[in-house]
Amino acid sequence: MSPSSPARPASPARPPTPSNAPARLALVGDRSPNVRAHARIPVLIEALRQRDGLVLDAYWISTEDVTDDDLDGFDAIWVAPGSPYRNPEGAIAAARTAREQGIPFLGTCGGFQHALVEFARDVCGLDVGHAEYLPGDQRSDPSRFLIIPLGCSLVGHEGAVRITPGTLAERILGTERTIERYHCSFGLNPDYLDTLSEHGLRFTGHDDDGQVRVAELPAHPFFLATLFQPELAGDGTRPHPIVRALAAAAVARAVFPAHLRGAS
Repeated sequence: MSPSSPARPASPARPPTPSNAPARLALVGDRSPNVRAHARIPVLIEALRQRDGLVLDAYWISTEDVTDDDLDGFDAIWVAPGSPYRNPEGAIAAARTAREQGIPFLGTCGGFQHALVEFARDVCGLDVGHAEYLPGDQRSDPSRFLIIPLGCSLVGHEGAVRITPGTLAERILGTERTIERYHCSFGLNPDYLDTLSEHGLRFTGHDDDGQVRVAELPAHPFFLATLFQPELAGDGTRPHPIVRALAAAAVARAVFPAHLRGAS
């Protein structure tokens, strides 16, 4: 938990009827003034309130503080950039909670990478990891890693992303091609694409060379992961459509509690 954040309730209780209370957003990551995305997110949250009427009560949660049962009461979970995380298992646990509980989820940059690791391990049964957590001389066998160094670092780069028609990403973006910003050096090992796809993960955004940039779960209410960082678009006063869509999904979940959505 960031010291500047409000105290985080262990498991926020849901109101029994629709409410105008802010939606609760868990921002999972090791908050740092040196991470540009972390400085940008509060600006986006304020812009969402002012421009779109989407009110979020956001809590920063360190990866060291996350457990599988810690996030159940939130209306959305965003695993923010900042990898390597102090506790990668915390980021993985956040993605697992969102996936299993049907909580709206966004993973950007490192959040994308760790969401894929969670799916590979817990859904596909693969014994794989993230190469970033080992020194270079211990990465000689790429088959051990789901997330591997990119052939060319994308730190500080912009690039085109081709979006698959008829997908969540396309509905949100309203286009089949977009230019996005990156700040990463690791991506998905293509050797695992088929296995992940066979288990239900859909890859819906690619760069011009066919490398994966967006993943989503069609069977989930809102589960989107991007290697690019939509939070860095523009100056923050006009939230990226992906950020706005996450906020809208969180508000919808807050307004219509589980029993009103037909959930058990």
